[in-house]
Amino acid sequence: MALLGNAAMLLWYDIVPEDIAAHDAWHTREHFPERVGIPGFLRAQRWVAASATGPRYLVIYEVIDIDVLSGGPYLERLNHPTPWTQRTMPSFRGMTRGFCTVRQRLGTVLGSSALSIRFTCGAADKARLEAWLDQALSALMQRDGVTSAFWLESGAAPEMTREQSIRGRDAGVDQVLLVTGYSGEAIEALALDLSAQAMVEKGAAADAAAGIYHLACLSQRA
Repeated sequence: MALLGNAAMLLWYDIVPEDIAAHDAWHTREHFPERVGIPGFLRAQRWVAASATGPRYLVIYEVIDIDVLSGGPYLERLNHPTPWTQRTMPSFRGMTRGFCTVRQRLGTVLGSSALSIRFTCGAADKARLEAWLDQALSALMQRDGVTSAFWLESGAAPEMTREQSIRGRDAGVDQVLLVTGYSGEAIEALALDLSAQAMVEKGAAADAAAGIYHLACLSQRA
């Protein structure tokens, strides 16, 4: 399955440029193994932006269900960060973090390139946007190079923890579209049609944000 479990935590953020190499080493060698070792965590993905126009990183933690993200084992780690984590957290900038349930999933293969769109929608435009998205997601799955698509929506609000207090308060997430493919060119072409501006024109709020990412690494629970 392209996205494991029924929920996911998604994070978008930047790192102080001079600390990128140190972040990647920590994230790969300590943080990913620690996270997938928490009960209910299934897989961790790190994606890197294709350009400098948006947050450098998109990180996805797939979990069995949304309750895992407010459960004791995860909160225990957040409130007792390791020394390496405490040294790394101050390098984070502009963290956006959401606990999301999977509303819709299409396809069974996780691609190596992805289009990510974060958006919100007022009640007055919700039905129009949702109807358009249902059609758009089904149509884009017919495109060569596209492998999977996911529509996720906020299922819980993350609480303040020791780890978050070190890096600063996170921004929240309402809804997310994530489309993956095996062809970077196909995802770039898709981004011209399924763009943040297109979302706004169909009823999303003006702060919709889109970015193209490439898979850097993933870690799956043994």
